Amino acid sequence: MMNISDIKKHINNKSRLIGIDMGSKRVGLSISDENRKVATPLKTINYENIQILIDELGKIINENNVHAIVFGNPKNMDGTEGSSSQSVKDKAKLISEKIKIPIFMWDERLSTVGAFNLSSQLDVNVTKRVKNIDENAAAFILQGVLDFLNN
Repeated sequence: MMNISDIKKHINNKSRLIGIDMGSKRVGLSISDENRKVATPLKTINYENIQILIDELGKIINENNVHAIVFGNPKNMDGTEGSSSQSVKDKAKLISEKIKIPIFMWDERLSTVGAFNLSSQLDVNVTKRVKNIDENAAAFILQGVLDFLNN
């Protein structure tokens, strides 16, 4: 895995990024536009095993000119890394061994809360907000990276 400050060295013009909100039961995916300005929720995958996730990511990468993956790193509120963070890092490492594009970690503190609050401001009903929370959290994570890249 690479340092997020190096991300600009590993992407080129007209390439997309995938954002991942890795949960133990569900994985939220988002994707950027080619100009890396806007993150869009893509889908939620029920997590069964790492190989199914790798296969799904491979399809998305091949179909969409994706040049990097950003995993949300679920740090504790005090900035330390606990068991959830280690679990995400372990899965990201396994994926990096099979998928040969750069993988980065991004501090995702409050991404799920932010995604839920944003969808409430957009007047989305609660049932739909909960159903799409993982992919919306992935988009929230990825949008943070895109904003970082564009500043």
